[in-house]
Parts: sequence; C-alpha cells; structure tokens
Amino acid sequence: MKRKISILVILLLLVSGLSYAKDRQGRVTFKINLNAAKGSKNAKLWLPYPLSDEHQRIENLTIKGNFDNSSVYREQKSGAIYLFSEWQGVSDSKRLEMSFTVKAEERSVKDLRDTNDPVPEAVKKYLKSNRWIPTDGKIKELANKITKDKKGILEKSRAVYAWVVENTHRDPGVKGCGLGIVEQMLIKRGGKCVDISSIYIALARAAGVPAREVFGIRLGRKAEQDITGSYHCWAEFFLPGTGWIPVDPADVRKIMLAENLSLKEAKKYREYYFGAVDEFRITLEKSGRGLKLLPLQESGPLNYLMYPYAEIDGKPLDYLDPKSFSYTVTFKAI
Repeated sequence: MKRKISILVILLLLVSGLSYAKDRQGRVTFKINLNAAKGSKNAKLWLPYPLSDEHQRIENLTIKGNFDNSSVYREQKSGAIYLFSEWQGVSDSKRLEMSFTVKAEERSVKDLRDTNDPVPEAVKKYLKSNRWIPTDGKIKELANKITKDKKGILEKSRAVYAWVVENTHRDPGVKGCGLGIVEQMLIKRGGKCVDISSIYIALARAAGVPAREVFGIRLGRKAEQDITGSYHCWAEFFLPGTGWIPVDPADVRKIMLAENLSLKEAKKYREYYFGAVDEFRITLEKSGRGLKLLPLQESGPLNYLMYPYAEIDGKPLDYLDPKSFSYTVTFKAI
C-alpha cells in the first residue's frame, strides 16, 4: 500500500511540473590551530557561524578547544553571525574545532517573472554604493550601457549577468577567492569568485537591481574529502514578488576554463546558474563587506567574513598562509 502511495505522489509531482530537490548531507568539521610566534600572548579568532535556512539545515553543532572564552555574536549593521574565541597568555598551541551536520538543497527558482512591484524598504540597502561595491563613475556608465532599453529588474539582471559571463574570465593565479576590488576587475577582467561576483553586484546595483554576496563553502562530492580549499562566493539579486534569486557567473567561468568550453558550448551552464546553484554548497554568511566585528578587531574593517579571521597581539594573520594560520575543513557524507 505504501509503495502505491509513493508512486502516486511521484506521478502527481511529475504532472504538476514539480520535482524532488537534490540534496547533499554530511558532517563538516573546521579545525583551527593558531601558530602564534614565541612570546606572543593574546590571540583572537572570528569564525563564520552557519545557520539553518530554507535551503540548508544545520544540526548537532559542537565547539571545543583550549580557548579561554568563546561566544556567538551578531554584528548589528550587517547581521553577520560569527563565533568569537580568545586565548589569553602565552601558550604554544591555540586550538579550536567546530563541527556540525548539514543537509543542503539545490537552490533553484524557476518561472521567473517581473511583477513590477516596488523594492521593499528592507531590501533597498542592497542598492547602495560603498567602498567595496561602488556604483558610480565608470561602473554607472557601464551599467547604463549594458541595460540600455532593458525594462524591469529581471531584464536588467539578465543583461548584467550575460555581460559578466561574456566579459570576465577566471584567473587561476589569484590567491584564494580574490579580494573583490571592483575597480581592478574593470581593468583586468580576470579573477576568482569574489572578484567576479563583486563586479556583478556593483553593476546590478548601479542598474537599479538589488544584489548581495553569498559567502560559503563547497561540500565534498566524495564520501570523505578535505574541503579546505573549497570556499566559494556567489551572488543573489532580489526580484519583487519572488524574493532572492541565486546567480553564479563565477562558476560558469570556472567550468568553461576546466572543460575548455566556448561561450556557445557553455550555454547550459549559463542558463542553469541564472536562477539556481547546486546542492554541493552551504552558506556561511550573507554579511556584506567592511565588517566591524565584536570585540572590535584592531586591523580596521574586514573586507568580508568567509575564511576564519584571527589576530595575534593585535596583528592580523594571513588566513591564506598555512605557515602562520593552520586550519583544515573536512567533509564526511552521511
């Protein structure tokens, strides 16, 4: 009887045009060891604190280590949620481990339509220009050119997405995920995921499309996998009447490079990553740029919070330098 009911449900889903969301489940573990210089005393660590949302379920989160104190904070301006830990006094080893289970679903929004509804007040901040996401000058000129004769948020967002895919490229020589310096991307046109996502967001905002960064990490495709090098940034734009829509021009360019594809040959990827992103990723933060964390870091506003960030006696560590900042992220499928 149960089997007949299951078959009936599947048939109803197929008839209605719906389908089961693809998902990826496993346990993610961050292990951090701050290699403090001899004689150093105070060490501080800020680590993105993942939360459940409609596309990911975070459970069984545990934190352990030899830190002196640890708390979860929320930055008031950006809404960033993060774990702060501190080590006081001289010690050879400063360790922390954060582990959790996750079920991540493919994020896919189909049948996109522009209702021409106004942008909600709470979303209008994602139209604003700032130091990291400028929308004036050459960015504004280019955005106007790209979206000329385009009407509505959906048409403009598609036009900006197409331009970014067609006019940027992935540069394997860029360290980590890149710095997301929009002015440099206008000149070089090459970078990694933060760079490519940042220029999309800047152009989108300049064209009147609310847009924001999503900072995350890719889950392993193997049963067990080291995912330390799998941090990834993509973007979202807001479509009134629908909500936030994922876009990932950086992954299109990454696949094109890996598979040596032309723009024409990459058509299915271009279509997929406008309105969808795969299930092999989780969101760590949607906090924006220029963060003033609590307790306040001494190095000035943080470009973005995706990697672990630490300071030893007030001096920032390079989270991309394993000699000074040792950490691993692993994934084990469930």
